[in-house]
Amino acid sequence: MLTPCIYLAIPCFNEEEVLPISTPILLKIMQNLIDSGKISATSRILFINDGSKDHTWDVLNDLYNQNTLVEAVSLSRNRGHQNALHAGLMTAARFADAVISMDVDLQDDPKVIAEMIDRFIQGYEVVYGVRCSRETDSFFKRHTALAFYHLQQRLGAEIIDNHADCRLLSRRVINALAEYPERFLYLRGLIPLIGFKSTIVYYERHSRLAGESKYPLRAMLRLAKNGLLDFSDKLLSWILPVGAVGLGGSIVGLLVSLICRCCGRQVGPFVWLGLFIAFCAGLLLTALGMLGEYVGRLYVEVKKRPRYFISDFLSHPSEDASKEI
Repeated sequence: MLTPCIYLAIPCFNEEEVLPISTPILLKIMQNLIDSGKISATSRILFINDGSKDHTWDVLNDLYNQNTLVEAVSLSRNRGHQNALHAGLMTAARFADAVISMDVDLQDDPKVIAEMIDRFIQGYEVVYGVRCSRETDSFFKRHTALAFYHLQQRLGAEIIDNHADCRLLSRRVINALAEYPERFLYLRGLIPLIGFKSTIVYYERHSRLAGESKYPLRAMLRLAKNGLLDFSDKLLSWILPVGAVGLGGSIVGLLVSLICRCCGRQVGPFVWLGLFIAFCAGLLLTALGMLGEYVGRLYVEVKKRPRYFISDFLSHPSEDASKEI
């Protein structure tokens, strides 16, 4: 294989504090790889500004002016981490042989970049970055994450345990990803569906270099919902069993009421009636809620609205292409 052109795709949302710290680390790694001849001099670090409200774009402009390895795109508005990452992958794939994605806070150990490139040179087109452990997570996040991965696998989704969005994708894989029209993106579920030769590299996850996490509980719950609903229809098949449980519970309640009455114990009929009406109504509303989620997603998907728009693109000239969006 000829010396590959490698891009790093790094989404940013309100990251003005961490960018001046993490960028020099990434620049040093990329420059060392270029100097050693492992990657070509046309390799770049591509930051994706996801409609930040702070001075993230100004910081990226300064970094771009100071370093020829730094490039950046800016979305026209905030579209979420997965859409920003998708925009970075699609942009970088126009110029790169492979793209490595990771978060700007460098909780994903950047030392894994060289190992991923080694795997790519060996012929792998997908290289998953997997955490060795979750010791840096809180007790709540660690156990809910493990439960979530287990639930997804039980529902039939092909999920790599302890893998988030740190991965290498070849240009061919990214071109295949572009064929998926989903508006509710869940890349860690989509990538395994594509196939191609893949492998895993392990790394230690660190604390943030600076600033606060831009992935609050609400965003994590939204991502989890996308993962559960977009890759399996098994939740729909649960409606009948859940309804049967409700019906069975009602029958049992009726039998208990009759037995108590036969034994001479007075049971208020309205108490039982109220309890089981509430129980059955809860089951019914749960089933309707599941159906509503799927119907709502169909409503969004059939409209085929664009996922995002790129408003700005800061690029340095390269020998092989004129970089315009």
